Amino acid sequence: MIRLAANHREAVNQSQGVWDYISPSRLNLWLKCPLAWKLRYIDGVKTPPTPALFLGTRVHDALEMFYRHRQLGVGLSVETAVKRIADSWEAAVETESMTFESVAAELQLKQQAADLVRVYLTLMADANDIPLAVETTLQRPLIDPATGENLGIPLLGVLDLILDDRDGPLICDFKTSSKSAAPFEVTHEIQLSCYAYLYRRSTGREEGGLEIRSLIKTKVPKIEFHRYEPRNDRHLRRLFAVVRAYLDDLDAGRFVFRPGLGCAMCDYRDDHCGSWEA
Repeated sequence: MIRLAANHREAVNQSQGVWDYISPSRLNLWLKCPLAWKLRYIDGVKTPPTPALFLGTRVHDALEMFYRHRQLGVGLSVETAVKRIADSWEAAVETESMTFESVAAELQLKQQAADLVRVYLTLMADANDIPLAVETTLQRPLIDPATGENLGIPLLGVLDLILDDRDGPLICDFKTSSKSAAPFEVTHEIQLSCYAYLYRRSTGREEGGLEIRSLIKTKVPKIEFHRYEPRNDRHLRRLFAVVRAYLDDLDAGRFVFRPGLGCAMCDYRDDHCGSWEA
């Protein structure tokens, strides 16, 4: 692996701390488009928060409150958790500098968030899930399990929920979307492998499984559960291959645009990307 001179790395690091840690979101954005990654994390080009992302943070916030109470053995009603949406909405709008097309659009989004939380918690009312951890930040050195090499940079991730499941600790991740998604494991492979690696390095235990819990904001909200097996050696080899390629690009200062279907939803598409030259 090629390494840049220290002064070059320091200059890059000062922009957005890109050598401080690796995260699943950083890896996934780089996999999607290295140029978009550079614009965000090195150039610091800010993009406005989207309604979809804002809805996701509000749903996560309400579910976090519910599960933190359950972790402490405190029962919380569905409607109390749903009320969290309304109680925290205005402060979140201000904090995230969120803007809406209209008052009606904002009210619709707030109602969607409340409906998603209500449907999910009603569905899970009898689950008796026992949380082991809720919205937990983990950071551990990246040490290749196949070679023992320390890559010199930590992995950082925030795990939404870890449950005490019949097969062992179940790592759960919440996602909000506008439509159902095929349960292809490869879609979430990097994120799931990162979470499993962090959990194992932090606890010395292996996970019993991993699960994506999707809250889908269709006209009639619905919930989908996609469960995946514990990570194996192949998953970890693939993860570290991606990490090494990512670090090589950082070292070389090589951030080539990667056009594809994701461009339709990219905030950089019409300006920064259009003016980019190799």
